Amino acid sequence: MSLPAEIPLFQVDAFTNRVFAGNPAAVCPLRAWLPEPLMQAIAAENNLSETAFFVPEGDGFALRWFTPTTEVDLCGHATLATAFVLMTELSPERTQVVFSTRSGPLAVSKADTAPRPSFIMDFPARPPVPSAAPPAGLAAALGQAPAAVWQGQSLVAIFEDAAAVRGLRPDFARIAALDTYGVIATAPGTGPDADTDFVSRFFAPRQGVPEDPVTGSAHCALTPYWAGRLGRMRLRARQVSARGGEIDCQLRGERVSLGGQAVLVLRGSFRL
Repeated sequence: MSLPAEIPLFQVDAFTNRVFAGNPAAVCPLRAWLPEPLMQAIAAENNLSETAFFVPEGDGFALRWFTPTTEVDLCGHATLATAFVLMTELSPERTQVVFSTRSGPLAVSKADTAPRPSFIMDFPARPPVPSAAPPAGLAAALGQAPAAVWQGQSLVAIFEDAAAVRGLRPDFARIAALDTYGVIATAPGTGPDADTDFVSRFFAPRQGVPEDPVTGSAHCALTPYWAGRLGRMRLRARQVSARGGEIDCQLRGERVSLGGQAVLVLRGSFRL
């Protein structure tokens, strides 16, 4: 196949309403899929936690996500970033888009909130379950023992308060040695974070992402956990990484709604 000389490239800060916060994602609109090794090389060159590629498919689009080292099955912030690019830069008349992905159809709708639109994503719920045998090295990997551990695709380490999550000093080599996709650290919103229902951080060094700034997919597990614990279906979440970000969460049976805003920080082209 002949390759395009240049590929449009957008960089978007997702789950935030200001630049230099939230989670940056690269978004590359394509007319047709590039060879997979080339998409992986572009993601490695971008060196962001995720690069999203999408192509037209029927009335919607097919969407794929790559970290600097691997393709992943589900990514929230890069889906939000892609929807933002489509519905503000490329087709601003759109108010909804449906992506076909490795995790099934994912719909995103645009809401006219001030001072900038919000985007609400329809994702699968992935409720964790209590872990019968947490890995022995988890406390050493996180630098502190959690009060409880639940198991989903990633380990969910539950702490008593937000200060404990903020204060973690993870050992990424030890986390990478654990037999898990990643580790989610979470706690109720307390102290300076009392204006939110729960906080979290997410570590996935095995996927090429030591600490992800804001992780939509982690909230597919966190939303059902905290909805059950707090007895509320609508929740406000904060990921307390160095950049930080805000996520509006709602549990809807076997689905979750994850909402947030985004900001365009870069527009250009990738030269092949």
